[in-house]
Amino acid sequence: MDEKILKKKKNGMAVLLLILLLYAGAVVLTVFGAIRVDQSGSSDAAGIAMLAAGITWCSLGWIPALGLKVLKPQEALVLTLFGRYIGTLKGDGFYFVNPFCTAFNPAAATKLRQSGDVSGAAAPASTARQAQADLNLTMPSKKISLKIMTLNNNRQKINDCLGNPIEIGIAVMWRVTDTAKAVFNVDNYKEYLSLQCDSALRNIVRLYPYDVAPNVDTTGDGVADEGSLRGSSEIVAARIRDEIQQKVENAGIEIVEARITYLAYAPEIAAVMLQRQQASAIIDARKMIVDGAVGMVEMALERLSENKTVELDEERKAAMVSNLLVVLCGNHDAQPVVNSGSLY
Repeated sequence: MDEKILKKKKNGMAVLLLILLLYAGAVVLTVFGAIRVDQSGSSDAAGIAMLAAGITWCSLGWIPALGLKVLKPQEALVLTLFGRYIGTLKGDGFYFVNPFCTAFNPAAATKLRQSGDVSGAAAPASTARQAQADLNLTMPSKKISLKIMTLNNNRQKINDCLGNPIEIGIAVMWRVTDTAKAVFNVDNYKEYLSLQCDSALRNIVRLYPYDVAPNVDTTGDGVADEGSLRGSSEIVAARIRDEIQQKVENAGIEIVEARITYLAYAPEIAAVMLQRQQASAIIDARKMIVDGAVGMVEMALERLSENKTVELDEERKAAMVSNLLVVLCGNHDAQPVVNSGSLY
C-alpha cells in the first residue's frame, strides 16, 4: 500500500463561508416563500418552490460540512471512501474533502500507558476506574500523530547468554513515516510495535552476558570479546534499535533511538550475584595489596643491602620478609613484639 498525499484540499475556509452564505440564503428563501404562500395561497408556485428550497437546504445543508477537516502541525488523517483508500491529509491547515469520506485509524483507542510502565506501580482502583470511564466517554480521535513518541515497555525477565535471569527495560523513540502502511499493513501499529520491541529485546539480550565473561562471542565473528550488557550498553541499544527497525519497516514506522532504562539481576539471584561481586572485589583488592607489599619488601631489602646498614643471612631475611608481609597485608594495625634475645 503506497501513501498518497492530498495536497490540493486546503480550501476549507472558502467552503465554510459558502455553506454559511447558502444557509443565510436558505433562511431568506424560506421567509419570503412563506410570506408569498401565506398571501397568495397554495396557487403560488414560485412561493412554494422558494419555501421548499429553503427548507431542503436547512435540513440537508449540514452534509457538506462533514467534509471540513482541521489538522494541527505534525498530524495526519487517512481517508477512505466506501472502503477504498483515497489519500492522506498531512500538515496543518483547514481542508475540505468529500463529505462521505471517513477517517480510518484502528489504533486510535489504543493506550500504551507509558507512565505506568515506567513507574512499575499499579494505579489505585479508583483512579483506574475513573480513567476507564473517561476513556469510554471520550470519542477517540482518528488523527495520526507524526511526532516522535516514546514507548516504555514493561520490564522483562530474560536469561542472558550464560543463563542468568536478568530484568531489563528499554525506551524506544519512534514515529510514523508512512500512514498508509501503518494503517493498512498491520492490524494495530501501536500494539505491533510493542510486541516487536519485546521480541527484539529478547533476541539481542540473550547474546550478551550481564557482565564481562571469558570465552563469550557477542558479535558472531567467532572471536571471544568483552561485550556485556552492563559495559556495552550503547552497542546493545544500537543493535536493539536495528533489530526493531527491521521488523517494523513494513508498518511505516521509523525507530529513532532505543535506550536501556533499567538493568539488574532478577531478585532470585541478585543476592548471590552481589556476594560474587563482593568476593571478586575483595580478591582484586588483596592482589593489589600483596603486589604492593612484595614491592615494598624488595625495596627494603635492596636499600639495606646497598647501604650495608645491617648484614642479614637467609634465615633473618626470611623472618624479616614474613614480618613485613604480615604488617603490610594485615587488616588491623600491627602490634610489634620486641625480641631482646637472639634468633638462634
